[in-house]
Amino acid sequence: MQGTRQTPEGTVADAVRGNWVDRLAPPATRPYLRLSRADRPIGTWLLLLPCWWGIALAAASDAPRWVDLWLVIGSAAGAFLMRGAGCTWNDITDRDIDAGVARTRSRPIPSGQVSVKQALGWLVAQALVSALILFSFNAAAIWLGVASLIPVAVYPFAKRFTWWPQVFLGIAFNWGALLLWAAHKGSLGWPATVLWLSGLIWTLFYDTIYAHQDKEDDVLIGVKSTARLFAEKTPQWLAGFLVVSVLLMELAVFLAVPAGPGLWVAALAPLAFGAHLVWQMTRLDIDNPDTCLRLFRANRDAGLIAALILAVAAIV
Repeated sequence: MQGTRQTPEGTVADAVRGNWVDRLAPPATRPYLRLSRADRPIGTWLLLLPCWWGIALAAASDAPRWVDLWLVIGSAAGAFLMRGAGCTWNDITDRDIDAGVARTRSRPIPSGQVSVKQALGWLVAQALVSALILFSFNAAAIWLGVASLIPVAVYPFAKRFTWWPQVFLGIAFNWGALLLWAAHKGSLGWPATVLWLSGLIWTLFYDTIYAHQDKEDDVLIGVKSTARLFAEKTPQWLAGFLVVSVLLMELAVFLAVPAGPGLWVAALAPLAFGAHLVWQMTRLDIDNPDTCLRLFRANRDAGLIAALILAVAAIV
């Protein structure tokens, strides 16, 4: 098992060294920011990027609007807050499991930095501010935002009853593709649904890599994951996820974008996205936790590449 690295100040073992929370945040706020994973921004990126995919694809399907600028900014703030609320909920429900895993026992609740009651208060505060942002969107987006609370609430328990908890994570983490498409268009559509499915499969790709960090601890405490399920066949499964995710994203593009220059620019997004995933596969070592974490974090760049190309397609 991996060792932990915890300083007297309460640094979390798997946080990026020298992150802004440890260096700059007032000491009293650090345990709460760590609950929100503000010291590990990759999760916010992975929640945000499908939102930006949804906005960009919707804009490429008709035309950009001034409201899209607010949707980009509002979804970024909302992703930060809702990822924080979701992680806080996850840490509350998983506090006993986290205490038995080397990588997570330094988190704020199992390490005693905050109590469960304090964590609940912090969860509510983040959710309320997120709700203010959501209520600035249209009715379709608001209802989708409310519906997203169901998979968010279920996900922390999934690893107790299924070998596929990453599916539940994918449902929740890619919900923004549906929500922000609706925020632009006023209703859902098949392109958004297909894009959401593409993101869900992408989540299976990157979170299986992530879960390989904890597989030894997970065996000991009986936690299920696709990393344990796939074991040495993980590369084959990841290759399948890669292909399906890229094909679904390409299908979403062709369903959404009318013929013309914008379509051909948008069609490059899945290909560039897939090329990055292939690059990750060439460096994969499922028995090296540091490599798994580094590749997991690299998915920010994969998703950002797709978002930027779709944004260009919306304005050409």
